[in-house]
Amino acid sequence: MSENIVRPVKIMDTTLRDAHQSLIATRMTTEEILPIASKMDQIGFHAMEVWGGATFDACLRFLNEDPWERLRKIRKEVKNTKLQMLFRGQNILGYRHYADDVVEYFVQKSIANGIDIIRIFDALNDMRNLETAVKATHKENGHAQVAISYTLSDVHTLEYYVKLAKNIENIGAHSICIKDMAGLLVPYEAERLVKALKANTNLPIQLHTHYTSGVASMTYLKAVEAGCDIIDTAMSPLAMGTSQPATEVLVETFKGTPYDTGINTEALSEITEYFRPMREEALASGLMNTKVLAVDINTLRYQVPGGMLSNLVSQLKQQHAEDKYYEVLQEIPKVRADFGYLPLVTPTSQIVGTQAVLNVLAGERYKMVSKESKGIVRGEYGCTPVPIKEEIVKKIIGDEMPITCRPADLLTPELDKLEKEMAIYKQQDEDILSYALFPQVAMDFFKYREAQGKKVDPTIADKKNKAYPV
Repeated sequence: MSENIVRPVKIMDTTLRDAHQSLIATRMTTEEILPIASKMDQIGFHAMEVWGGATFDACLRFLNEDPWERLRKIRKEVKNTKLQMLFRGQNILGYRHYADDVVEYFVQKSIANGIDIIRIFDALNDMRNLETAVKATHKENGHAQVAISYTLSDVHTLEYYVKLAKNIENIGAHSICIKDMAGLLVPYEAERLVKALKANTNLPIQLHTHYTSGVASMTYLKAVEAGCDIIDTAMSPLAMGTSQPATEVLVETFKGTPYDTGINTEALSEITEYFRPMREEALASGLMNTKVLAVDINTLRYQVPGGMLSNLVSQLKQQHAEDKYYEVLQEIPKVRADFGYLPLVTPTSQIVGTQAVLNVLAGERYKMVSKESKGIVRGEYGCTPVPIKEEIVKKIIGDEMPITCRPADLLTPELDKLEKEMAIYKQQDEDILSYALFPQVAMDFFKYREAQGKKVDPTIADKKNKAYPV
């Protein structure tokens, strides 16, 4: 590229979603977010990722918070910057496929409550599982960004990713994200991939990676030089380890170059200082485990994403089996290969991770099989990158016939039934969706909310969209 061409790289900050999900098990509260949100709004980020992923579940399950109320409060503070969320295609934010009416309603409510950009991905890169959410985002005038779940295998070639990107463009995406959830994309491969996607599509390219393997900042550098338009970063106290590269470092790196972000590093320092005590407290309490902070080049062998590592540590701790950590890590790629070389991202990362734990603890592979593992083998989640071997199918589901159609085609509309089930606790239309995704957890929250005398104010309802905007 000619040095005379100025092409500033844009920054999407993940501090309020993926960063704390990766490092402190999604435990940042709304109360901790709101005091700094308006200052982050002034920085000049392309977008702020503030919702989706595991934040929805964690709000209800661990923090006794309404995730919809969190979104509305953040939107009230963030007036200039686009708000972004992560959306698991037909899985929404849950762990199973939902009927199309639930997917469409969730998209409508997300945008009505403040989301601008929805990053939509499917763990298997099965296009059939993305189309409903993309169409719904278009209908609500939101920005539909479709993510490629990046992984390594003999199947996942440059040609595979170019074909996938063309399909993403064809289903109506406004932009493409390379979602490198495990930090597997090394610098020169990033350069090749970004150049290939730019040459074969007409969409902006965004890159998301994690620092787990230690190469992420270099990967961003080569990707930006190759034409990447937007990169995902986190403020330094909640960066690196299994999180993203540090915002401040990348801003400084591109300063004075054709890719200069235009962000003031002095303005960032106040944000940094706000989050620093949060990091120190998380370290002191053990919430931030040192295992998720260390660089582990074995990530490139095990292909385990950041959020999965922290969950794995927690899972083994509960079973008093922390000494099995590396044994489980070695089992994960074997299970992944058995399951058709799945990319490891929610929910497949949890499914493969849990099955690896079961295999190790049982001392025999597939002696114990989770319901979700059976679902993968049955085809309940979609089409795996390569067919699962017959002997694995036989061992896990016996003589059952696997599903070959789009899994959601087998689902009947759910919303009316769900609303009837939780009607006595409904204070806002959004409650139906909370219940749809996490029935028991949401019900426990509704009971807690009622016991605390908390009410959603019905006078602020937007009658047209049935939403509760600020």
